[in-house]
Amino acid sequence: MTALQIVLAILTIIVSIVIILLVVLQESKQQGLSGAIAGAADSFFGKNKGRTMEAKLEKFTKIAGVLFFIIALVSSLLVLFSA
Repeated sequence: MTALQIVLAILTIIVSIVIILLVVLQESKQQGLSGAIAGAADSFFGKNKGRTMEAKLEKFTKIAGVLFFIIALVSSLLVLFSA
């Protein structure tokens, strides 16, 4: 196992833990019938969704997911072509 493979394995573990924490911190999207009746899209938080903490958590989760995919792809290609 090369040093690069070890570094990528450690990064994979760290990014995995970050993804788990980000997903656990997010609120549930399930509003049920009350959200449909009350018109949640017209609320203050519906209009300013991009500025809330929830939106930032979603953004960081997407970034961490893409980072995880890239690290996994690079490490698998490294193993495939190093043999």
